[in-house]
Amino acid sequence: MAVPPSIKKISDTVWEIPTSYKPGMRVPARLYATAKLLREMDDGVIDQVTNVAMLPGIVRYAFCMPDGHWGYGFPIGGVAPMDAEEGVISPGGIGFDINCGMRLVVTNLTYDDVKPHLKRLVDRLFERVPAGVGCTGFLNVPQREFRDVVEQGARWCVKKGLGWEEDLERTEERGCMAGADAGKISQKAVERGCDQIGTLGSGNHYLEIQVAKPEHVFDHEIAKVFGITIPHQVVVMFHCGSRGFGHQVATDYLQRFLRAMPTYHLSVPDRELACAPFRSPEGQDYFAAMQCAINMSFANRQVILHRIREVFSEVLGRTPEALGMRMVYDVTHNTAKLERYVVEGTARQLLIHRKGATRAFAPGADDLPEAYRQTGQPVIIGGSMETGSYVLVGVPSGEQTFFSTAHGSGRTMSRVKAKRIYNGRQLLQQMEAKGIYVRSASYAGLAEEAGGAYKDIDEVIETTELAGISKRVARFTPIGNVKG
Repeated sequence: MAVPPSIKKISDTVWEIPTSYKPGMRVPARLYATAKLLREMDDGVIDQVTNVAMLPGIVRYAFCMPDGHWGYGFPIGGVAPMDAEEGVISPGGIGFDINCGMRLVVTNLTYDDVKPHLKRLVDRLFERVPAGVGCTGFLNVPQREFRDVVEQGARWCVKKGLGWEEDLERTEERGCMAGADAGKISQKAVERGCDQIGTLGSGNHYLEIQVAKPEHVFDHEIAKVFGITIPHQVVVMFHCGSRGFGHQVATDYLQRFLRAMPTYHLSVPDRELACAPFRSPEGQDYFAAMQCAINMSFANRQVILHRIREVFSEVLGRTPEALGMRMVYDVTHNTAKLERYVVEGTARQLLIHRKGATRAFAPGADDLPEAYRQTGQPVIIGGSMETGSYVLVGVPSGEQTFFSTAHGSGRTMSRVKAKRIYNGRQLLQQMEAKGIYVRSASYAGLAEEAGGAYKDIDEVIETTELAGISKRVARFTPIGNVKG
């Protein structure tokens, strides 16, 4: 990326673009990156984050996290705090895969326990958790009942015996956004979503068996609270979202917002930033529909966890309880949530858009489960399938980004370019030679997600820590992977 000469270095990991950079900017833009990561960001990031800084009602800064790269309207890794009374809501600041998120599960197994069964575990997971473009799940949810699912989220699953009550306690928002209203979603969205609960989908979605090596546990006290207590402990991490349902919700309301903007005398520098006043009928309808998509995604991940527990139990011959398969946490990306903050000495309700960014609350936050009230929120950040992933924790200094941090390693090249450079079949063989057994819905999809198409996850994580927006707890090494 060509770094603008007007950019100001705030610290080794924080860079600020002033409002003078582009006419119409209401607040400065801040990018969280080392000098190297900043240079590696594509040119679209600067253009997009400064466009976001032009939206009505934005407060303090428009942000981009260390894994930032070009996206739809907002950069992926973009964070925008909006005043709830005067600001707008923008689907481009949330994304099409609403509540694309991460879930982390511990076990009481070690690598030596799992190694003899690894291929069977991955093969069975590949069978039981459908992956790939257009895949459908094992649950046949009638359309009328699907509307209950999107209003109840993971609670619906637990009531159906597809999870434990404890799972809800360890899910952001307890697995259900209370303002969801199925009356605000289209019939087409229902049709696209009702057969996709319990599915990974495609793109960068995955289900991974991982190992916490002793040398990669950085804070033993917090790791113990999270359930990471055994040398070479096996954990399971997966990443997926609201599938076609969330995509349709975003599509429906982008079109509605484009029609409504003249009514509110709104103009934006990029039509992908289509928006409406948050308190308008259009803004409130989208907010209620978006919360339905958040809930569908919580339900999706809950059913996937149930399938994972079933597979481990079948293959290893012990109950999930005996295997210690407890959730650490489920975190969301791609959301807009109402939160209260003190801004310039005044408490204000803000609508925090996080697109490809993770909420990372500090110790003592009211929204944390009791188990993590003293430690801070677990932050689950996935890397590429060839490298590794992390669990971090929120810290008090994270208030500078409204308690937001990175969500992954972030792409350095497009999927089209990755498919030109990497051969999926060869990549599969190379990963198996490294001790990572992979099942994928397609070789092309595998090539898109090659490790070389992503930033260095360790550098991204180090940047979040140096910047004071989250702190490392443990790093996980992949040994088995199911890819869409």
